[in-house]
Amino acid sequence: MSSAPEVNTARIGRQKAVSGRASAPDASIKAKQSLGARIAARAGGGVMRVFLILVALFWLMPTIGLLLSSLRGPQDIAATGWWKVFTAPSELTFDNYQRLLDNSTITGSLVSTIMITVPSTVLVVVIGSLAGYAFAWMEFPGRDWWFLLVVGLLVVPVQVALIPVSELFGTIGIFETTLGVVLFHTAFGLPFAIFLLRNFFAEIPRELLEAARLDGAGEIRLFVRVVMPLGGPAIASLGIFQFLWVWNDMLVALIFADSESPPITVALQQQVRQFGNNIDVLAPGAFVSMVIPLVVFFAFQRQFVTGVMAGSVK
Repeated sequence: MSSAPEVNTARIGRQKAVSGRASAPDASIKAKQSLGARIAARAGGGVMRVFLILVALFWLMPTIGLLLSSLRGPQDIAATGWWKVFTAPSELTFDNYQRLLDNSTITGSLVSTIMITVPSTVLVVVIGSLAGYAFAWMEFPGRDWWFLLVVGLLVVPVQVALIPVSELFGTIGIFETTLGVVLFHTAFGLPFAIFLLRNFFAEIPRELLEAARLDGAGEIRLFVRVVMPLGGPAIASLGIFQFLWVWNDMLVALIFADSESPPITVALQQQVRQFGNNIDVLAPGAFVSMVIPLVVFFAFQRQFVTGVMAGSVK
């Protein structure tokens, strides 16, 4: 009876010895991992933050320079660089923006740009949403082949269509009109819109749509009440992409827009003087044309990030 505790004690001793020998490499590994973790934590703390701040400042330097140049007079711009304002802040003035507002060409070009950008964005979002839903959940003859055709149109460059579309618009009488520019941007924005929204809508659970159909919802009501709310992030992302592309476009506007009321990109290019750049007009005009897309982006930033990340995690 007394041998049982001795056997158990010996067994426990052997187990501790084995576990001690086995845990020695694990302890060294943990020590090494903890050292690396400490280095990574320190690098990810103060040092990495300082590095990221420096990268952000370097990335924003052209924008900061443009803003400060737009707040300096023509003589100051011609004499020194924009960084001089840090030692001579008295050079800052809003006279350039006053002259910009008095320039009817620039103000008219802003209105023309809005009249081109807003319809182009709305049409692409509406038509692309309807087509994306149809390709994702509706059955019709040749659906897959039509979708492959849409995907193939993604690789067609804009430059290929400039001459034939110009001849077509000239024949039907919409060349150098706002309608022509809107139609061109809409046509070339639809393939990407349909591709993006179709893939997003296809991730919606089929059971949800079938439940809505059992409740008596038709296709239009199903699209408006179910699909559109669920696809809000992807639609917002598409709207931002399309808005930025059309707003910053110069090639299509230079060819198809009305020369009497061009968009802001063409109007700024026309402000270049014969013997130098009209920087006192170009700087504030370029900054204003850049601020509006930034406002639109930050206004829908949350939806944009959600739409970009949608589908990455099941």
